[in-house]
Amino acid sequence: MNQHEDADLPQGPYKLRLFITGSTPRSTRAIENMRRICAENLEGRFDLEVVDVYQNPEATKELQIIATPTLVKILPEPLRRIIGDLSDRERVLAGLDLAPLGENDQAHP
Repeated sequence: MNQHEDADLPQGPYKLRLFITGSTPRSTRAIENMRRICAENLEGRFDLEVVDVYQNPEATKELQIIATPTLVKILPEPLRRIIGDLSDRERVLAGLDLAPLGENDQAHP
């Protein structure tokens, strides 16, 4: 009954929260990049919530958000944070456990 024999990638639903600051170009890019990545890699298995920290500053406390844009992968565990406009597709996929880290990926630029 092992459905994951061909891959070690998580198969369950993804709960993602993207923290942005208003409608800045960087925030807009992060939303567009994340929607594209989800559509291409998680079709039908994700819940992406976009949180504008200007409109909901309290939301940053629970997950200790100190920079934006920040994507938080809540489910499947473990919880992960990816900071930036999410333009580095390979880094985002690795952070979501959808691809292995490549040799050019580093913890933080």
